Amino acid sequence: MARRPQEPLMPDEVHQNQILREVYLKELRTQKLSTEYHVNPLRKIHTITRKPMSWHENLEEPADARFLNLIHHAAQGPRKKYPDTQTESQEIGWDSEPLVSPERDDRRLNHFRVHSDITLYKAKVWSLGEDDRHT
Repeated sequence: MARRPQEPLMPDEVHQNQILREVYLKELRTQKLSTEYHVNPLRKIHTITRKPMSWHENLEEPADARFLNLIHHAAQGPRKKYPDTQTESQEIGWDSEPLVSPERDDRRLNHFRVHSDITLYKAKVWSLGEDDRHT
């Protein structure tokens, strides 16, 4: 004969209350209130710097003249900082002033583009895309 499937017994209120109490006590045992925090030294972190132009963070810091001079000195070019070159690469271009003064009238140094009738004609033909070869 086939057995009838047993219906699951519904626990009464006492059993339900006992189960909820056990769950509650287990949660209380495992939970821990943390009040002190620290950074994990084994994990990489990304630091976020302060905003340099925010006014409320810079109120308490007075201007340091030595620091400002150091920053202005670092921002200068190498030719203004040092009288001579400091590295081999600085020797290239240390004296960047032209050896000959650039005179625009001197034909030996300035070769300007000169237009004549034939060059203007050829430029117009090429701009139109025509081929002027006689075939």
